[in-house]
Amino acid sequence: MTAVTHEPTTMAEGLLEIFLSLDTPEGFRAELIEGEIVVTPPPDGDHEDYIELVLDQVYGKSRTKMQFSGTKGLKMPSGGDSPKNHVIPDATFAPKALRLYRGKGSWMPCDGVAMVLEVTSSKPKAGREAKRRCYARGGIPLYLLVDREASSITLFSDPEKGDYRQHCTFPFGKPLTLPEPFAFDLDTTEFL
Repeated sequence: MTAVTHEPTTMAEGLLEIFLSLDTPEGFRAELIEGEIVVTPPPDGDHEDYIELVLDQVYGKSRTKMQFSGTKGLKMPSGGDSPKNHVIPDATFAPKALRLYRGKGSWMPCDGVAMVLEVTSSKPKAGREAKRRCYARGGIPLYLLVDREASSITLFSDPEKGDYRQHCTFPFGKPLTLPEPFAFDLDTTEFL
């Protein structure tokens, strides 16, 4: 009996196969973003503090009860001939009633996700551009970007044709209104 092996038929399939077989060191994140494998080191304490500041307000003020994940990877469409994007947001929020994370493996579709959060790190361009486009192509309604280098917070909304059509940016210290299903003003005074 001859063993049958699967050979990738396209470069995109080959790249996806390599990506999915990666064994990254503990704490590191490997993502496949717009046809490029990106490995990032563990975040610093300030990075985690910003996530916690947003998370605390979402849990305490959101009109809809939210479920949070800081480790769940999202599979979403790519642009062109690249394999599907595999992105791990710093935070993913979905209405708790949907229980999106239950029964899912390491990677899940982005259907039902209400908002993703990214806090810039050593490579801020990824959060500002490539990840923004990934989330828009996935149809995620809201993308919240905490830009530490610019000392600002930006809410991207209304995804269409691979990007967000609307965005509003405020400096740290100014409140930013999160629309439904959150429906509250995010206080950023502690971001200073």
